[in-house]
Amino acid sequence: MTELLGDSGAAGKPYSAGGSAPSVRRTVVNSPGASTYRTPVLAAMARRRSVAKVGSKAPDDRELLTLLRSVVTVADHDALRPWRLLTLRGDDRVRLGTALDAAAGTQRAPGESNLKPLRAALLVAIIASQVDHPKVPHWEQAATAAGAGHLLSLALSEAGWGVMWRSGVHTNAQPVRDLHGLADDELLMGWLYVGDVDPSFARRSATSSRPVPDPTAFLGSLPPADGTTSRMAARSQTADGSQMTDRSRMTDSPMPR
Repeated sequence: MTELLGDSGAAGKPYSAGGSAPSVRRTVVNSPGASTYRTPVLAAMARRRSVAKVGSKAPDDRELLTLLRSVVTVADHDALRPWRLLTLRGDDRVRLGTALDAAAGTQRAPGESNLKPLRAALLVAIIASQVDHPKVPHWEQAATAAGAGHLLSLALSEAGWGVMWRSGVHTNAQPVRDLHGLADDELLMGWLYVGDVDPSFARRSATSSRPVPDPTAFLGSLPPADGTTSRMAARSQTADGSQMTDRSRMTDSPMPR
């Protein structure tokens, strides 16, 4: 299923990648309950899914800058702007593989490369540029950087691209940090792997019955003021108030990436 989105989010209009760049046809990967939402934004958020296998095409910097207009408004305590992005294309991905091998102590045969960073034509490194601030701790600044990364993944997904946020135990190992030119107070949050979506994957995802988490699992309230309970049992209810759920008794459901 495909449709065109315009700047206003209305179906049937082309989404412009900026200037005279060609419009992007968006493939709806999955739309669980999309009809529930009255706004395209909420529907887009609900159908977002990580795409592990992407094609060889990727957005250029011009399109990325256009999409970033929807990212720079991320929640940011005291407007510190504690994040930045780097694009890795072409041989830069090979250099990343070499750095990851160095961090892991992996030895390869001459001419052999680490293929993992080559799984997408574009990698976007997400960096938390933390500063000392009396009111904004480092963890909150890292949360802002993570928020920017997620907003960008949403924007890319809605523009028709497949996205997967990847990281690993060596993400902030010294060879990898050196490759990205990180300062001592910066933290590499991982990379968005970006590429086009295979039509067959889009068709399978559009009809997927994979469950999504129950929203009531995440909404609770403060524990009783009298302190009579030793364990916080977050209780929440559905929108119509007809059902109460004790989070302490809930079973896990598959979590879509």
